[in-house]
Amino acid sequence: MNILILGGGGREHALAWAALQNPKCDRLIAAPGNAGIAEIAEIAALDIEDGPSVAQFAVDNAIDFVIIGPEAPLAAGVADELRAAGILCFGPSAAAAKLEASKSFTKEICDAAGAPTAAWARFTDADRAKAYVQAQGAPIVIKADGLAAGKGVVVAMTEDEALTAIDDMFGGAFGGAGAEVVIEEFMDGEEASFFVLCDGEDALP
Repeated sequence: MNILILGGGGREHALAWAALQNPKCDRLIAAPGNAGIAEIAEIAALDIEDGPSVAQFAVDNAIDFVIIGPEAPLAAGVADELRAAGILCFGPSAAAAKLEASKSFTKEICDAAGAPTAAWARFTDADRAKAYVQAQGAPIVIKADGLAAGKGVVVAMTEDEALTAIDDMFGGAFGGAGAEVVIEEFMDGEEASFFVLCDGEDALP
């Protein structure tokens, strides 16, 4: 089996190592990879957010299975392109990945499903966002709506911090991810993430 891993972080290094433990793995390619991955797999120069290019690369290299690590190619629909080309892929569709790519979309889904979530509001205008913060008070949480490499959340303990965060986000600190801002109620407690594999019907922790 020929396997392609998309991504270049520690997560992808771990995935590459794990893939090599499987005796079915005949060839392993990573794009863009990193120095650590280069020691155990082939490295390819490939725009991993360009779905058609990734699919063509997979066809040209007889790839049987693609593992997508980062959020950006998932949000860009790379998994959809691969499946359309008949290539087995581990990663959600662009529609499903929107849960990660848009915080406001996820909040809407939580509200529609009756899932408990912090009180929130969304804004595309800095002045309205600031007025909301001033009405709610601090502490309060300011979030860039889109993908920001894990950096787009500010837990503001004062109003001044919140107002500065709003200026930063609308000012382009996170690029297009900050074109819309989600402001959430501050909730004190321990943060935890729970990961499951889901096929649409069953979930495997």
